[in-house]
Amino acid sequence: MNAEIIAIGSEMLSGERLDTNSLYLTAELNRLGIEVVTKCVIGDDRERLAAQVRQSIGRSAIVILSGGLGPTEDDVTRDAVALALDRKLSYDREIGEWLEQRFAAAKRKMAEVNKRQAFVIQGAQILSNDRGTAPGQWLEESGAVCVLLPGPPHELKAMFERHCLPRIARIAPKQVIRTLFLRVAGMGESDLDQLIAPVYKKYENPVTTILAAAGDIQIHLRARCETEAEADALLAEVGGPIELLLGDRIYSRNGDPLHTVVGQMLQLAGATVSVAESATGGMLGERFTSVPGSSAYFVGGFITYTNEMKVELLGVPPETLAQFGAVSKETAEAMAQGARRRTRSTYALSITGAAGPDPGDQNVPKGTMIVGLSDGAGTISMQRQFLGDRQRLRTFTAQLALDVLRRRISGLL
Repeated sequence: MNAEIIAIGSEMLSGERLDTNSLYLTAELNRLGIEVVTKCVIGDDRERLAAQVRQSIGRSAIVILSGGLGPTEDDVTRDAVALALDRKLSYDREIGEWLEQRFAAAKRKMAEVNKRQAFVIQGAQILSNDRGTAPGQWLEESGAVCVLLPGPPHELKAMFERHCLPRIARIAPKQVIRTLFLRVAGMGESDLDQLIAPVYKKYENPVTTILAAAGDIQIHLRARCETEAEADALLAEVGGPIELLLGDRIYSRNGDPLHTVVGQMLQLAGATVSVAESATGGMLGERFTSVPGSSAYFVGGFITYTNEMKVELLGVPPETLAQFGAVSKETAEAMAQGARRRTRSTYALSITGAAGPDPGDQNVPKGTMIVGLSDGAGTISMQRQFLGDRQRLRTFTAQLALDVLRRRISGLL
């Protein structure tokens, strides 16, 4: 059984508002084994919304609309659905009286426009709203279900849990959706896909999705089966070979980001870390400290943006800077050594580089980023050439530094 979600409201097309309702609805439907195959946002346009409803209800078993049930002229959901299904709208006296009583209880006079919320589509079942003034509606059309829900999240969630979940559970086939979630560092999206595509392309179920961000790739395998045991077995059948191919590039199997995983590794080892940053200006330290309880392993850090600060705070030898420059493996290693020496941490990470937007020069072009690591076993550095704007380069490099530390703790470096 598939579902579609339509969010209504021109304000959500402006870039100032996010459709968080669809995330909640998707999670709840997935728990019932129902796949959400389409999500869309439609502005306050009666004809466009009606056309979308006709299309959605002709191809999916469940169509859920959120928003547009208010009392004003731009609340067009009731009218649009009635138009799409070729049904009449009629005033429901009981809802009208309930609305008047609700306003009276708040010692307010109900405006005439609020009566619009008492109009019901022919054949609809009313979904009461104990959190607001907009009743929902449940309709059945040609074997499909169309549900109208209010837009405010606290109203939508209460109504969906009280009225919709039990009804959908009764009509949904016995099915579960299970997901295997892998996060990978240290390789590009195209290289990863070339490596694992021969495995996942053999299967339509589970569905494989690959999402790429700066230095971080997510692999989602979604299996839909009648039982959890069948879904888990299918995920193991497909996911097992993929995990073998990717090996130690996989850093998370539960969705945790890299800084959380590295923090857990440090805590388990009873180790600490400090940072010395130039090009990233504190991004690496922010990644560590974004995790609650990170004071157990994160000692502190230095933002040494100028050569003078590198010398004064970290003890980088002036002759190193003079001979090799600020963006060099030698300087990165000296920065890491200085941070570890100053803080007495188990590990110290350093970052230096040319993040732009200036193109740099022949020796140090834009995108040259270097990570240093120092610990009791010695000091190493890694240099990479990244592409992108300043923010993307800095994000790539902070991710690289975390992965270098992950590999060092794991004995891979």
